[in-house]
Amino acid sequence: MLRCFPIPYSSRLHSHLRPQKSLHWKPRHESKLTRPELLDRISRLLILGRHHALKNLNFDFSDNLLDSVLLKLKLHPTSCLNFFKLASKQPNFRPSVKSYCKLVHILSRVRMYNETRSYLNELIGLCKNNYSSFIVWDELVRAYKEFAFSPTVFDMLLKAYAEKGMTKYALHVFDNMGKCGFVPSLRSCNSLLSSLVRKGQSYTAVLVYDQVDRLGIVPDVFTCSIMVNAYCKEGRVGRAMEFVKEMENLGYELNVVTYNSLIDGCVSLGDMEQAKKVLILMGERGILRNKVTFTLLIKGYCRQRKFEEAEKVLREMEKEEGVVLDEYAYGVLIDGYCRVSKMDDAIRVRDELLNVGLKMNLFICNSLINGYCKNGRVCEAERLLTAMGNWDLKPDSYSYSTLVDGYCREGLTSKAFNVCNLMLQVGIEPNVVTYNTLIKGLCRVSAFEDALNLWHLMLKRGVSLNEVSYCTLLDGLFKMGDFPRALSLWNDILARGFGRSTYAFNTVINGLCKMKKMAEAEEIFSRMKDLGCKADAITYRTLSDGYCRLGKVEEAFKVKEIMEKEAISLSIELYNSLIYGLFKSRKTSEVMVLLSEMCIKGLSPNVVTYGTLIAGWCDEDRLDKAFSAYFDMIEKGFAPNVIICSKIVSSLYRLGRIDEANMLLQKMVDFDVFLDHGSFDRFQKADGRYVDSQKIADTLDESAKSFSLPNRVVYNIALAGLCKSGKIDDARNLFSGLLLRGFNPDNFTYCTLIHGLSASGNVNEAFFLRDEMMKRGLVPNIVTYNALMNGLCKSGNLDRAWRLFNKLHSKGLNANVITYNILIDAYCKNGNTREALDLRNKMLKEGISPSIVTCSALIYGFCKQGDVEKSIKLLDEMTEVFVDQNLATFLKLVEGYIKQGDVKKISKLHNMMQVTYHSASVISHKQMELDVFSNAKKILDLDSCIMSQAVSC
Repeated sequence: MLRCFPIPYSSRLHSHLRPQKSLHWKPRHESKLTRPELLDRISRLLILGRHHALKNLNFDFSDNLLDSVLLKLKLHPTSCLNFFKLASKQPNFRPSVKSYCKLVHILSRVRMYNETRSYLNELIGLCKNNYSSFIVWDELVRAYKEFAFSPTVFDMLLKAYAEKGMTKYALHVFDNMGKCGFVPSLRSCNSLLSSLVRKGQSYTAVLVYDQVDRLGIVPDVFTCSIMVNAYCKEGRVGRAMEFVKEMENLGYELNVVTYNSLIDGCVSLGDMEQAKKVLILMGERGILRNKVTFTLLIKGYCRQRKFEEAEKVLREMEKEEGVVLDEYAYGVLIDGYCRVSKMDDAIRVRDELLNVGLKMNLFICNSLINGYCKNGRVCEAERLLTAMGNWDLKPDSYSYSTLVDGYCREGLTSKAFNVCNLMLQVGIEPNVVTYNTLIKGLCRVSAFEDALNLWHLMLKRGVSLNEVSYCTLLDGLFKMGDFPRALSLWNDILARGFGRSTYAFNTVINGLCKMKKMAEAEEIFSRMKDLGCKADAITYRTLSDGYCRLGKVEEAFKVKEIMEKEAISLSIELYNSLIYGLFKSRKTSEVMVLLSEMCIKGLSPNVVTYGTLIAGWCDEDRLDKAFSAYFDMIEKGFAPNVIICSKIVSSLYRLGRIDEANMLLQKMVDFDVFLDHGSFDRFQKADGRYVDSQKIADTLDESAKSFSLPNRVVYNIALAGLCKSGKIDDARNLFSGLLLRGFNPDNFTYCTLIHGLSASGNVNEAFFLRDEMMKRGLVPNIVTYNALMNGLCKSGNLDRAWRLFNKLHSKGLNANVITYNILIDAYCKNGNTREALDLRNKMLKEGISPSIVTCSALIYGFCKQGDVEKSIKLLDEMTEVFVDQNLATFLKLVEGYIKQGDVKKISKLHNMMQVTYHSASVISHKQMELDVFSNAKKILDLDSCIMSQAVSC
């Protein structure tokens, strides 16, 4: 019998069939997933391609999560890329540098190079400073070690940096690749070398190439072309030629690009003979010349102003098989003509370009605009700019800025501003160059306050100012004599980091020298050296010129010695300045020595040299030497300019050689008002000086056509010359004749005649001219009234002169030191020293410093009265005030004459000064005094007083 036992299987089966917790068949809520679970879930969905399911997962993107997924899926590049893209689209999250570095390694491993390059470029774009850029390398190296992938990405980074011109970072990658045992590819090296040369770092490119060679990287033809270009940019064309031969010996077949680089290097050095040799070498190698070859040759010849040769190359280009003559070749020739203001030739070539069916381009238009502006034909430049629309061309910033500069050069600043307004209307914002041009233009026409207002407008508009902006305004402030504001701006320039700019220092030193503040200029020069800013030839030349203008030629020669010690080349401009300084210091015996030294150094005199020599010898009354310098200038091929010829004419008038002066003036312009045509017969006499004048006249037949000297200037020269030589009647007759011809006299004309008439004692006619002058709407200035008062005093009408003096204020004029000296001298000669002293005190109250002429008149007055004590006191005052070394002889002589009681000699000295003094309306009083007293001892030894030289008008 079967026994029944309770079987527990049912309960166990039931238990077995119940769902168990450990099976996890029901998903847990997503928010409760642990970090490993979430990472696992994301990875699984990405591999399965279920990207949409990621939206159901509740998580926030973070650097840690993204890096973890990339690490986990490093062998699944597509999944990594998809997740990275998803992360990049999040509004509040951006992948870090580390994540980018991991991704590019993952993509490059499976040769997804396009994607790798794309994300490398994004990574480079994220680097906003040096630290971030260099950290990229460190993170890439870290990811490389973590993944143990190939180093391909490093090479791609090197190429990316090079192509973007980020040579600093490219070099960092290049150096560190070698340290890590990685060798860059040839393509990346070529990119780096090319970028360095393009950025002007040719020397670095040469060093990199040496490293490439040491790494065993075999160059190709592209490498050779790049390196030839690098050597040429360094100015090492000889080395470039050697390099070409080395490469050809190694079996490289170099192409036309390489040889074009060689030609470009020769052109840059101005060595067209070497360029021709390269051209011959190309023919020997069977390398066909292309349009770049010909265009470079045209460019080279244009730089040397060999335009016939340049046009020959253009004609060869037309005949060369396989070479198409294009707008650029024509454009280079047109630009060459424009740069030397040969606009007729430029237009001719432009017409030829249009006739052969080629079109104008922006480069050609800008060249023509620049040429017109340089030639003073600004209206034609503006018409061309307007006509550019006919060729479907739009003027750019350069077009407008060039036109602005053209108007500024002509002094038409209002039209320049109109061009700026036009720029704004067409949507081109004036840049800093445009503003700098406007400031310079305003300063050129002495509109300094307007320049300052424009400066403040630039600041208000947020224009990024550069050192040219600052230096242009600084130069303007110096020209207006505003030393305090110039000093303030200079301190601002230093504060803005331009303390190492030689250009900035040269500007301030030049300004101080022009203001005759040599002590301050020396201080700035010292500070320049302290700040580590290297002085150049311009710096030293500026200092030397400053000393020469003050007559301190010894100091100027010390500057020259410093330049020679520092191996700085001495320029012709420096020698011209020194020659001027020697003449000014009356050390004429050293002039020829300096000229000889200049020639030994291989420097040839230019037109400025000859102009300085001619002016100097004319001032010394050595017309024989002046004529000799003139003829030497003509032989050397220099055309005489209007300044040189005017100087000679003025000197002839001053020395009483009127017929010769008239003849030269007639050659300069149509000047036949009163010339005695029979006087030409007199030039045939044996007198050598007439012969020289006739020779000079013969040289002016052609060159004078280019003078464009206004007739008013010529007539004023003639009138002043006649007055200075004492021919007042001739001057008056000439003036009457000129008026009949429609001559429109100016202030200078009347001042010259009034001065001449007053000095000759014809005061009534001088006043008549004053009235006539006012009827013409010309306002007499203080120089005119000084001449009238001087005439009144000389004719004994001291009371009338005094009344005229008291009326000056009502005429809107202020008396100057010359005005006071006229009256003081007159009172002293009349024995009225009390009135003379009162006038001197009045001068002091009005802030007018007495000159040496003032003191001399008073000394003479008191000596005449026998008041030696007062004379000695005045002499002591002079000694304290006038410390110039040129006056030392004068002061000692006067002191001796006072002690001896020799009034006669003191009278001679004083009368000599007064004769010279009458030229004060033409030249500066201070300059006149220095000229007189530098030779005081020599003059006083003469029995009669000699009139000092008057400067040319």
